[in-house]
Amino acid sequence: MLNNLSKAASEEEKIWVVAACFNEEELICEFIQRIVSLPQVSCLVLVDDGSSDATVAQIRSSQRNLISEAGKANVILIELTRNFGKEAAMLAGLDHANGHCSGVVLIDSDLQHPPDLIEEMVHAWRNGAEIVTAVRDDRDQESLFKVATASWFYKVFNRIVDSIQLIEGAGDYRLLSAPVVDALTRMREFSRFSKGLLPWTGYRSVEISYSRLSRLAGRSSWSPVKLWRYALDGIFSFSVVPLKIWSFLGLTVSTISLLYAFLIVLRTAFIGVDVPGYASLMTAVLFLGGIQLIGVGVLGDYIGRIYVDAKARPHYFVRAIHGKHPD
Repeated sequence: MLNNLSKAASEEEKIWVVAACFNEEELICEFIQRIVSLPQVSCLVLVDDGSSDATVAQIRSSQRNLISEAGKANVILIELTRNFGKEAAMLAGLDHANGHCSGVVLIDSDLQHPPDLIEEMVHAWRNGAEIVTAVRDDRDQESLFKVATASWFYKVFNRIVDSIQLIEGAGDYRLLSAPVVDALTRMREFSRFSKGLLPWTGYRSVEISYSRLSRLAGRSSWSPVKLWRYALDGIFSFSVVPLKIWSFLGLTVSTISLLYAFLIVLRTAFIGVDVPGYASLMTAVLFLGGIQLIGVGVLGDYIGRIYVDAKARPHYFVRAIHGKHPD
């Protein structure tokens, strides 16, 4: 198995695998063994995103075992100083790989992305694809609520974003050619949404379907709140339609208010003055106040993203890098 890694792609064709890790101590050793056994892979880059368990220790142990068996281990561990988020961790791995390989495979380290699919992805890349995207052909392992909300997000995103279209079921499991890796690392916006950034680059993409595997151990770190925030990152990063919606809504409410005021004037002129009702008054005030607060919230979200990007802080800090680039 270990000899397969040493017989990986030639100097002209180096495929690296980049995976972000967060509290994957139960699976990470199996993941490493599965990846290094693939003859198409010349290097595996693992980015530890501030794990609080023994993930780093397990990776270091696997590195030492590979060195003792094969004389070297083409496994690199990038240890971040804290949890910066999956997008930042993937960027750290891409930054490290950029300029050293022919292509990069982004994959999750929880083994729900089948590593064996890499062979088919490399084949499609050799045939001219600049991006190879793995698309799930089913969602049997997820709840009906998650499936419904995910489907709703893709429909809303594709409806309000004109520049790109997302493929439902396409995640982070992709093969990126060297030019795509360079383009992706040049975009340094803080609120990153890679699912949108990749099609935005305009490089040719080929889709490959696959069935997502059941998680063997541990649990996902993606809570409903995190997924909601990530969805907002995607929408606010590629569209200003939410701002236009509230402008249109404000104009609509103002028009209705003017028409109602005109109706009151006519009623007063022909019928007389009615005693104003407290309930209807409070309903109108609370309704308009709620609309204003929501509009201010949407505007504040855009301004907050501008504020964060204007500070231009680094996306991540590296505590240590264990391992060297393959020869």
